[in-house]
Amino acid sequence: MGCASSKRNKQLHGYEDPSVLAAETPFTVSEVESLEELYKKLSNSIIADGLIHKEEFHLALFKNRNQRNLFADRVFDLFDLKRNGVIEFGEFVRSLGIFHPNATVADKIAFAFKLYDLRQTGFIEREELKEMVLALLHESELVLTEDIVEMIVDKTFSEADTKGDGKIDLEEWKAFVSKYPSLIKNMTLPYLKDISIAFPSFVVLPEIEDSDVSVSVNGD
Repeated sequence: MGCASSKRNKQLHGYEDPSVLAAETPFTVSEVESLEELYKKLSNSIIADGLIHKEEFHLALFKNRNQRNLFADRVFDLFDLKRNGVIEFGEFVRSLGIFHPNATVADKIAFAFKLYDLRQTGFIEREELKEMVLALLHESELVLTEDIVEMIVDKTFSEADTKGDGKIDLEEWKAFVSKYPSLIKNMTLPYLKDISIAFPSFVVLPEIEDSDVSVSVNGD
């Protein structure tokens, strides 16, 4: 049975032995095997080629292949480690491992930093921060005036940019997240300790609460 399973699973694009992936991620071997089933479902939901395309990623998150979202696009791009426009099985497991409850906080902070670094310059610039804030507000169906949005962005950026050079580097980001840990609360998915076939719907779309906005505007 093990031999048949191995032959079948090697047909997955980017397949890696579960024991190898388990050794290099927070997942156990059995969790990796469960992810194989989840990957098969996602990678054949629109195009039956065993690869997760962006449309399939959006379908899994929103039940709508055509709905566009900045967060979903960024997470897809970060999962696509080979930068070839699709997510293979090994990429899927390694990237999803960041969201595992046992993944290190440092890995979660680094992933979140890349999420906000839209132009991949190694820094978060004010306009990038504003784009992400607007996307977050839009998906949370919160309507704020332009003045309030600018206030949130200005307050957040000025507090995080401790060097005052007009950009936020990784060290500044780490310090800022340490002060406001809620910024990475959605980087942990408890579901991944009990993986089912249902894709966690909150991988990309963090909830935003009134208290989060208040912190951004009012500080402590």
